Amino acid sequence: MRTGSIVALVAAAAVVIGVGAYMIDFDVTKEGRLPDVDVSVDGGELPEVDAEVGSVEVGTKTESVTVPDVDVEVDTKEAEVTLPDIKVTPPDEKNDS
Repeated sequence: MRTGSIVALVAAAAVVIGVGAYMIDFDVTKEGRLPDVDVSVDGGELPEVDAEVGSVEVGTKTESVTVPDVDVEVDTKEAEVTLPDIKVTPPDEKNDS
């Protein structure tokens, strides 16, 4: 039954598209043309740039944390978790003067 409904839907869509194609009639009353364009370009140069940038180091480190013992009938213990470790080094400030 599902295949029959899909076939009927496709047939209905084809009929709608076919009827729609005959309902629109375009008459070109004036021919179009592209504009006349002259392009001239002179070569350019990119600026020279010296940049000092800082460095960012991203890593992980393992720390031991104490997990509290809550009276919910669940034993707690100390566990190791991995924490993000970020080191940022700014650029030298000697060129700011």
